[in-house]
Amino acid sequence: MDKKKFHFYYGIVLLAVGFGVFYRIPQVMPHVETIEFFRQKLGVVKASFYILGAMVIMAGVIKIYKNFK
Repeated sequence: MDKKKFHFYYGIVLLAVGFGVFYRIPQVMPHVETIEFFRQKLGVVKASFYILGAMVIMAGVIKIYKNFK
């Protein structure tokens, strides 16, 4: 597999992982609420997860875009 195809498929994997993060956040947050340390910081934790998912999606889009450029 050449480098161009590898970067394209890697971009697709990054997109899938990013959307998976968005899908899992509502399912994981009740478990995070049970941890005493994070109970007062739920907004920060949730925002961090959403920012992480957005950054992974953005990385995948950039990889795919650069492949076709």
